[in-house]
Amino acid sequence: MTTQDETTYDDSAPSPGLDPSLPGADPYGASVDDDTEGARVFTASGGDWNDLVDEATALHEERIVVNMGPQHPSTHGVLRLILELDGETVTEARAGVGYLHTGIEKTMEFRTWTQGVTFCTRMDYLTPMFQEAAYCLAVERLLGVTDRIPERASIIRVMMMELTRVSSHLIALGTGGMEMGATTVMTVGFRERERILRVFEAITGLRMNNAYIRPGGVAQDVPHGAVDMIRGVVGELRTGIGELEKLLVENPLLKGRTVGVGYLDLTGCVALGVTGPILRSTGLPHDLRKSAPYCGYETYDFEVVTRTSCDAYDRLRIRIDEMYESLKIVEQCLDRLQRTEGQPVMVEDKKIAWPAQLAIGGDGQGNSLDHIREIMGTSMEALIHHFKLVTEGFRVPPGQAYVAVESAKGELGCHAVSDGGTRPYRAHFRDPSFNNLQAVAAMCEGGQVADVIVAVASIDPVMGGVDR
Repeated sequence: MTTQDETTYDDSAPSPGLDPSLPGADPYGASVDDDTEGARVFTASGGDWNDLVDEATALHEERIVVNMGPQHPSTHGVLRLILELDGETVTEARAGVGYLHTGIEKTMEFRTWTQGVTFCTRMDYLTPMFQEAAYCLAVERLLGVTDRIPERASIIRVMMMELTRVSSHLIALGTGGMEMGATTVMTVGFRERERILRVFEAITGLRMNNAYIRPGGVAQDVPHGAVDMIRGVVGELRTGIGELEKLLVENPLLKGRTVGVGYLDLTGCVALGVTGPILRSTGLPHDLRKSAPYCGYETYDFEVVTRTSCDAYDRLRIRIDEMYESLKIVEQCLDRLQRTEGQPVMVEDKKIAWPAQLAIGGDGQGNSLDHIREIMGTSMEALIHHFKLVTEGFRVPPGQAYVAVESAKGELGCHAVSDGGTRPYRAHFRDPSFNNLQAVAAMCEGGQVADVIVAVASIDPVMGGVDR
C-alpha cells in the first residue's frame, strides 16, 4: 500500500478514510476524495479473476470484469475471453487459451512418420487437409522426394485443399451469422458444407479427420465416378454460396454490425504476425499459393482477393470471393484428373509408399485383393516388407525442414525435425488461429461488448489448432 508520493503507509496510524465513524468512509481503504492530497492508492497487479474484481471494487469505478467462455458458443469453442468493461465499452480484452490441451504435437513423437498424419489432421478439425499437406510436404523434403511425388497425387492434394478451404469459410460465415442472431446464414452454410463432406467421404472413407494425404502421395486414388460427382457438387456450391451472398452482402443489419468493427490495419497485422483473410482485408495480396507455390499451384489460374477497409465486413466479403476462386481451382483439378487417369498416386519408392495398394473395396475401404493375394500367398518377401513398413515405419534422414501452406485462416507451417529414426524427433506447427488470436485486444479494446463477438468471429479461430 502506497501513497501518491510513493511513501510507505503505516497501517497503525489513524486514517480518516478508514474510520467507520466518519461519513462517507470507504471500508476497502480507499480515501473518500481521490483529489485530496495524500490520498491512499491501492494497486493490484497480476493475478486473475478475483484480484481484478477486488481492484475494481476498491476503486469504486463502474468497471466490470466479465468472463466470456471458455464454453460460450460465440468464442468458437474453448476460448476464454477476459473483458474489462466500463459500461458497454471494452477497456481491456485478454484471450485465455489452453482449455483444450490436446497434446497432439508431443504424441506425434511416439508414433511413426505416417501415423503422424492421423494426429495432425485433428488439430484444426475444420481444415484437416491443410495440416496433412503441410506435414507431408515437410516429411517429403526431409526424405528428398519432393520432386518425385506423382503429378496426379499433387492434383488430388490441391483439389482436396481447395474443397477444404470452401468448407472452412462456410463454417466461418455460418457460425458468425449464428452468433449475430442470423440462424438462416448458419443453416445455409452448414447445408452447403454437407455437400463437401459427402465428397470427402466418397474419396477417403471419412467425413473429417481423413488422414488421406500421406508422405509420398495420397492414400488412394479417387474412386470411379468421383470426377462427375464433384462437377455436380461444384455447381450446387456456386448456387448455395450465391444464396449466402444475397443474404449477407447488402444486408443493412449485417453491415451495421460489421462495417468498421474489429479494425486492424496493415501495421498491426505485420506486428502481430497475422495472416490470411485478416491480412488481405488491409489490401496486401499475400498468399503463399502465389508467393511461395507448392503442389504445382503456380500452374493454376486464380486471383488473390483483397479489400482495403480492414474490418469484419471486408473479411466476410473476402471469404465469399475466395470460395468462388477455390471452385475455379477445383474445376481445373477435375480437368487434370481426367487427363492423368490411371497414373500412380504414391511415390514409386516401396520403402516409403505406405500403406501399399490401399483401395476402397466392398466394405468401404481396405487393401486391394490383388495385393493381399500377393503378400499372403505368393511372396514371403512382400509380406515381410509390408509387415515391417506398417509396424516399424520408414526411416527419415537426420535434419529439419519447415514448409508452409496457405490455409483457410492464414499461413500454416510445419517444422519437422528428424534424428534419423522412424519417428519424428519433433513436429511443431505454426497454426494461424494461434497467431491471429493475438489480435483480439487490438480489435476489441475501445469497442462495444457486442462488437467483441463480431471481431472474434471475423478472426475465425479454431481452438484445436491453438491448443496443440
